[in-house]
Amino acid sequence: AAADGLGSIAIDTTQLNMSVTDPTAWATAMNNLGMVPVGLAGQQLVTDSICVPGFDPSLSMMTGITPINPMIPGMGLVPPPPPTDVPVVKEIIHCKSCTLFPPNPNLPPPSTRERPPGCKTVFVGGLPENATEEIIQEVFEQCGDITAIRKSKKNFCHIRFAEEFMVDKAIYLSGYRMRLGSSTDKKDSGRLHVDFAQARDDFYEWECKQRMLAREERHRRKMEEDRLRPPSPPAIMHYSEHEAALLAEKLKDDSKFSEAITVLLTWIERGEVNRRSANQFYSMVQSANSHVRRLMNEKAAHEQEMEQAKESFKNALTGILTQFEQIVAVFNASTRQKAWDHFSKAQRKNIDIWRKHSEELRNAHSEQLMGIRREEEMEMSDDDSGDNPSKKLRVDDSALAAQAYALKEENDSLRWQLDAYRNEVELLKQEKGQLFRTEESLTKDQQLQFLQQTMQGMQQQLLSIQEELNNKKSELEQAKEEQTHTQAMLKVLQEQLKSAKELAEINGHDESQANEINVLTVALVNQDREKNSEKRSPGLKSEKEALLIGIISTFLHVHPFGANIEYLWSYMQQLDSRISANEIEMLLMRLPRMFKQEFTGVGATLEKRWKFCAFEGIKTV
Repeated sequence: AAADGLGSIAIDTTQLNMSVTDPTAWATAMNNLGMVPVGLAGQQLVTDSICVPGFDPSLSMMTGITPINPMIPGMGLVPPPPPTDVPVVKEIIHCKSCTLFPPNPNLPPPSTRERPPGCKTVFVGGLPENATEEIIQEVFEQCGDITAIRKSKKNFCHIRFAEEFMVDKAIYLSGYRMRLGSSTDKKDSGRLHVDFAQARDDFYEWECKQRMLAREERHRRKMEEDRLRPPSPPAIMHYSEHEAALLAEKLKDDSKFSEAITVLLTWIERGEVNRRSANQFYSMVQSANSHVRRLMNEKAAHEQEMEQAKESFKNALTGILTQFEQIVAVFNASTRQKAWDHFSKAQRKNIDIWRKHSEELRNAHSEQLMGIRREEEMEMSDDDSGDNPSKKLRVDDSALAAQAYALKEENDSLRWQLDAYRNEVELLKQEKGQLFRTEESLTKDQQLQFLQQTMQGMQQQLLSIQEELNNKKSELEQAKEEQTHTQAMLKVLQEQLKSAKELAEINGHDESQANEINVLTVALVNQDREKNSEKRSPGLKSEKEALLIGIISTFLHVHPFGANIEYLWSYMQQLDSRISANEIEMLLMRLPRMFKQEFTGVGATLEKRWKFCAFEGIKTV
C-alpha cells in the first residue's frame, strides 16, 4: 500500500501493459515522453507492490477502496496529510484511455495556492490538446463524485466535486504526465497541474453551513441560559381587606416577616393606600416598626458575641507574642560572646537568619496587638460619650417590662401622630416659603461653626508639632555635642593608656596593675560624663521616665554587682514591649549620680555593667 492520500490501493498485475520491474521497458517509456530515465541499469526502480491497477469507471473509486462517508463521527472532511519524514512514492496509473506517469521524486512537490473556505472545485491545467471531457471525467471521477466539468479550449478545465475531501485526492494527481493511449505525439501528452479554485457556489454553500452552525450554537446557548436562569419571584396578590388581615398577622410573626414586608411595600407602591384603608395600613406600618426593637436586640446579641471573639483573639495573640519574646530572648542569648564563639560559621549564619525572622514576626504581632488596644480605647471613649441604644432597648420578661412595653407602644403611636401633624404644618410653611429660608440659614451657620472648629483643631495640631520639632532639634544638638566630647575623651584616654602600659612594662608591673589602670581610666570617663551630664542633662520629661527610673533602680539595687544593658532590657520588655535598649541606655547616661557604668574583664571577656550608685552620691554630697 502506498502512503499517498488516495488510500490503500490493491494491485492487479494483469492490467499492466509492461513490466514495471524491467529497467529497459521503464527507460523506453521515459524516452517516449521526452524524460531522462532515473536509476541505474539492473536496478529495480518501482516494486510490484507500489503499482496501481487500472481504473473502473463503474465504481467511482479505485479498486480496493471503500467509499468514505465524511459525516462519520471521528473522521474529518480532509484526510490527514502524510508524515513529512517519510517520502511519498507515486506510482504509474493506468486508465482505459490514457496513462499517468509520476513526476521525478527528486523534484520538490508542486506548489498550490491558499485553500479557499469550503473549496470543492479544482483547476486542472496542462491537459493534452486532444483530451476530451470524457477522458478527464474518466481520470478524476476516481477521486469522487463529479458534479460539473467546465473545459476550456486552452488545455485547462475546472472540476467541481460533491464533497470537500475529494479535492485533496485530486490535488494528489498534480505533477503527473498524462499520455493518451500509446501515442508519442505532443498533442496527446501533457503535464497536469491541479490546484484549488475559488468558486462562488462553494463559498455560498460554506457560508450557509456556517450560518447553520451559528444558529445551532445560539440555540444551544439560549437553552443553557434558560436552564441556568433563576426562577421568577412569586406573584403578589392584589389588595383586599381579607388579604390585609392575613398580612397583618404575618407581620407579627418573625418567621414570615420578610415575606410579608415585601407584600406591604408592593401594595404601598401600587397606590393602594386611600382614606378608607389608611387606618389598616397604619396598623401594618406600626407592626413593621415594632420589629425594629427585635432587630436591635439581635444586633446587640451579635455584638456581644463579636466582643467575646475579639477578647479570645486578643488573649491568644498575647500568648503568641509572649512566646515570640521568649524565642527572641533565646536567639539574643545565643548571639552573646560566651555562646557565639562555640558555634560554627554555618550555625551562626542560620541563627542570625532565624533571629531576624523572629524579630520581624514579633514586631508585626506587637503592632497588631497595639492596634487592637487602640481600637478598644476608641470604642470605650465612644461609649463614654453616649450610651449604646441597643442596651436601652432590651426588654425583660417580667410584668414591669410588659407594662413598660405597652406604654412605649402607646407613646410611639402618639408620637407618630404628632409627627404627621408636624409634617402637615411644615408643608404649609413650605408653601409660604418661610421654612426654606430658615433651614438654609441654619445649615450655613452650622457649616461655619464646623469650619471654625476644624481650623482651631488644625492650629493646635500645628503648634504641638512645632514644639515637638524644636524639642527634637535640641536633643539632636545635645547628642552631637556629647558625641564629639566623648570622642575627644577617648583619644586622650587611649594616649594615657599607651603611656601607662609602657611605664608598667618598664617597671615590671603585672596584669593586676594593668587592670587597676583600666578601672581608673573608666572611672575618669565616668566622672567626666557625670560632669557633662550635670551640665547638660535636663530634668525628667514625663511620668513614664520617672516610673522607668524607679523600676531600674529597684532592679539594679537587687543586683549589687551590676547588670549589662541586654539583661536589663529583657527584664523591661516584660513590662513594656515597646521600649528599646537604646532608650534605657540614654536614660541611664542622663543620670550619672544614680547610675554608673563599669567595665569588667580583659580582652574578649570585657563586659559593660551598670550599677546603682544613688546612695554613694548622697554620701559624697
